[in-house]
Amino acid sequence: MLQVSNIRAHKEGYIKALKKRSFPADDVFEEILTLDESRRSTQTQLDETLAESNQLSKEIGMLFKSGEQQKANILKEKTSQLKDKSKELSESFNETVAKLEQLLYTVPNIPNDLVPAGTSEDDNEEIYKEGDIPVLAEGSMPHWELAKKYDIIDFELGNKVTGAGFPVYKGKGARLQRALITYFLDKAVDAGYTEYQLPLMVNEASGFGTGQLPDKEGRCIMLRRMIFI
Repeated sequence: MLQVSNIRAHKEGYIKALKKRSFPADDVFEEILTLDESRRSTQTQLDETLAESNQLSKEIGMLFKSGEQQKANILKEKTSQLKDKSKELSESFNETVAKLEQLLYTVPNIPNDLVPAGTSEDDNEEIYKEGDIPVLAEGSMPHWELAKKYDIIDFELGNKVTGAGFPVYKGKGARLQRALITYFLDKAVDAGYTEYQLPLMVNEASGFGTGQLPDKEGRCIMLRRMIFI
């Protein structure tokens, strides 16, 4: 999730970058910044009201100690009014914060400058090709049919257990998957990266922070155990 301070500091650059993702950020950013101004203004008023209320409470205590109950009661009435005001301000503040957060959740992450604009895989930029690109012979089978033929991947079971795109590897397929993971982990370590093993589960705040929520709420998200820094 983008930070409001970053949106304010890099507004025009972010608008331009998000056009690559076909996201019209102009109006959304204006609303975000307006809500943030309202949030900050309300926060200031709330802080001032609470500070005044606390100061009056101290004065009331001193007046009661000195026997000036009439003056103390007048101030008590004023503190009651301040409490009502602070309650209204607090409710307004929380409502504004909630609206601001919901709006921020709709904004995609900013793409890298090298990412080309596009709406589908047809717009992807090919960086380079390596080696001889084979021409498949007539009657060649796609990988999902080969996996089914040799009984190394169960797509139906994966879809039933987790959802589309999460196959179950079995037998030699599972062994091959494990070997490939080990191979690439070792290659990354040899290249100077540090291996980390993270929890398989994340909390809701992490999901929102990485942009996986709320648009993927209700869907299972596969997390890799290994990352490198």
